[in-house]
Amino acid sequence: MTASLTFRRAKTRRAALLLAAAGASLVAVGQTAAAAPMPETFSPLVEKVSPAVVTITAEKAVRQATNELSERYGRGSPFEEFFRRFGHPEAPQGPRGPGGKSVGLGSGFIIDGDDGYVVTNNHVIDGADSVSIQLTDGTTLDAEVIGTDAKTDIALLKVESAEDLPFVSFGDSDGLKVGDWVMAVGNPFGLGGTVTAGIVSARGRAIGNDPLDDFIQTDAAINKGNSGGPMFSTDGAVMGVNTAIYSPNGGSVGIGFAVPANVAKPVIAQLKENGEVRRGWLGVSIQPVTPEIAEAMDLSEDATQGALISQVTDDTPAMGAGMKAGDVITAVDGQPVAEMRDLPRMIAAYKPGDTVDLTVLRDGKEKSLSVELGRLPTQQVASAEGDGQGSIEGKGELGLALAPVTPELAEQLGLDADAEGAVIAQVDPTGPAAERGLRQGDVIVKANGSTVANPQDVINAVSAAKKAEKDSVLLLVRRDGGEIFVPVKLRSA
Repeated sequence: MTASLTFRRAKTRRAALLLAAAGASLVAVGQTAAAAPMPETFSPLVEKVSPAVVTITAEKAVRQATNELSERYGRGSPFEEFFRRFGHPEAPQGPRGPGGKSVGLGSGFIIDGDDGYVVTNNHVIDGADSVSIQLTDGTTLDAEVIGTDAKTDIALLKVESAEDLPFVSFGDSDGLKVGDWVMAVGNPFGLGGTVTAGIVSARGRAIGNDPLDDFIQTDAAINKGNSGGPMFSTDGAVMGVNTAIYSPNGGSVGIGFAVPANVAKPVIAQLKENGEVRRGWLGVSIQPVTPEIAEAMDLSEDATQGALISQVTDDTPAMGAGMKAGDVITAVDGQPVAEMRDLPRMIAAYKPGDTVDLTVLRDGKEKSLSVELGRLPTQQVASAEGDGQGSIEGKGELGLALAPVTPELAEQLGLDADAEGAVIAQVDPTGPAAERGLRQGDVIVKANGSTVANPQDVINAVSAAKKAEKDSVLLLVRRDGGEIFVPVKLRSA
């Protein structure tokens, strides 16, 4: 059951007067009237914007169904059971067209009345043999796919019409605040122009494994078929593109997600210009700067902002600019990197070939590096996190038993024949290393910034940390071809 935003008639008079009085007080007390109050009715807004919202029909030959959600978020992901991409169920559930075709329905909106550009979601039209749109007056127009971007799930279509088409415009989604009213218009379950309203529940949501995720969350009712439709502010500007829902039953439970307008606009501009999106790329693996890592790196207690580089890939822009594992990127062209997940989005906003100035902390000192960005490869993941746990008893301050990298171990672990380091042979499941996710087969290559050639180097780093009265030691660990920093607390032997 979805909660309604409309007052029940039996209680309307008194409740509406109380609400109006409370709203007046809030405006009087506040320092700004930038946020629009809840309108008495959404009817004028609906009349203004709904003609530009269209139904998308995508026809494709019936084939083996694939779980698009699993492909994006990974099978076994906690979200796999709950997220449902609108118009893309795990098996064809739409009506069958002639010739054994499956017909998928979604939503979209016109952003250019003269040239006929239409925005929708990539997953609504992905793999379609033909796409068409239907206007609110019933007019159907064939659509050409200009370009798609799977990372943001945005697609740009184009239609030809003898008449100018109604259209809507994007607003500035950065000004949208949690608690602001929004309205969604779309085609849920093939029912045609349906309007729902709610508030912005949260900003900056990451709902999958893609580092570019940056969704607006809303409690406005959104269901299958709303995908690709617009989310409006109360002044009629498009604040987002409705894209996904969180639902244990396939229907709306008041948790929907939209791609912010300020994310969609540059994507659409590139799709219009190039037919694809070309993003900037550094070529590093990154992780958050936790308080434990900050302490181990002798950073100030509050220096947990930025993105810590755990690995610099060979033959990449980052390596060419002299970036190193252990650098903490704190700003891009003067714009602060508040947290790790900000960096991929900031870099991806530039085009390949652009030069950016990065502010980094290295050995406690601020340094500026100029980097000419490359092009983000397909499926590039720009973050790294430790996981897993060991199950064999170990000992020592870290709860680890270490072994040297022999030629035999190097071959088994897929390392170079001349690789050095300390291989984790055993992990105490109750020890501090296990708590941080270290596991058998991990290779420690640095400890507190010093290169590890053998297990004794790790022991020496632990001893030095204890003498310096540090609570933890910072390890750089190689796992599955990647490297991550892991701070491990010390304990008594």
